[in-house]
Amino acid sequence: MVAGGAGASAPDLAGQPVGENVFLARRAAMVRVIAAQGVRDPAVLAAMGMVPRHEFVRPDDLEHAYEDRPLPIGQGQTISQPFIVGYMTEAIRPRQKMRVLEVGTGSGYQAAILGQLGCEVYSVEIVPELARTASTRLERLGYRTVRVRHGDGYAGWPEMAPFDAIIVTAAPRVVPPALIAQLAPSGRMIVPVGEAAGRQQLRLIEKDSAGKVAVRRLLPVRFVPMVPGTGR
Repeated sequence: MVAGGAGASAPDLAGQPVGENVFLARRAAMVRVIAAQGVRDPAVLAAMGMVPRHEFVRPDDLEHAYEDRPLPIGQGQTISQPFIVGYMTEAIRPRQKMRVLEVGTGSGYQAAILGQLGCEVYSVEIVPELARTASTRLERLGYRTVRVRHGDGYAGWPEMAPFDAIIVTAAPRVVPPALIAQLAPSGRMIVPVGEAAGRQQLRLIEKDSAGKVAVRRLLPVRFVPMVPGTGR
């Protein structure tokens, strides 16, 4: 889709300006870390090497944009750890023209990775300000196959269903039935499930060609909670 933009400058650890070459080097190092942790899909790694994560963090956090950890983005939300973004993206087996629902737009970084991979992305965000800023950011960076709207993540995006894949970036206590219903036959959904204050489990939900659903437990994770009845 689109390769990373220039981004603002910020002081590095030695007090020198951080330019695009520094961001490129840090992004490449981030990809190596992700690959070492087990993300293997070459297309996913290439996309993560192209999308400018520094464009999706707060100005005060530019120095940390390519560290393998989550960062706050305001409104009590975070941009996910790069490894988790890569792991979840790989799990849905992305491909060109795949129709993907994302629940929890946040900064828009996950949507940008999917857009970079050529997916057709429909992203729902419950926080109005985050929905607005993510939409503006993604448009500015040229991710034309990504659509963002403010809405209830529990309801999904029914008028655009079915989806080949669904990525949920907030943790419900149980998987919302509407999302399972909106998953296409032979589709895959990845979602963190569990209590907000307890350990959550990343689950892969697969629907076969006949509509039968199977669930696999993957990793222990910690996401922001998905609030019943309001999306997040």
